[in-house]
Amino acid sequence: MTKHYILSLDPTAKYEWDRCALRDPITAEHPALADLVAQAVGERAGAYLVAINIEVKVLEETAIPQSKSLVESTPPDHAPEVPIRTQFPQLAPLVA
Repeated sequence: MTKHYILSLDPTAKYEWDRCALRDPITAEHPALADLVAQAVGERAGAYLVAINIEVKVLEETAIPQSKSLVESTPPDHAPEVPIRTQFPQLAPLVA
């Protein structure tokens, strides 16, 4: 039985469960490996000692994009531009 999954490895992920995730490429659900093994033994009641061989072939690799902060994307000799707020004359009477 051959199944295809997407393995995502991101050591900088915020949450531990996102650092190594195996998902179905169509539904994005985590695979129920126990259910796959149960199908392989015919789902008959009983306790089984099973040997599972996992063969991994990388079919395609895509790098995870690195997030950039404003500081990293701004050249060091230029300060980020901050928009200047203009005063609204009609609001002047409301300001005490």
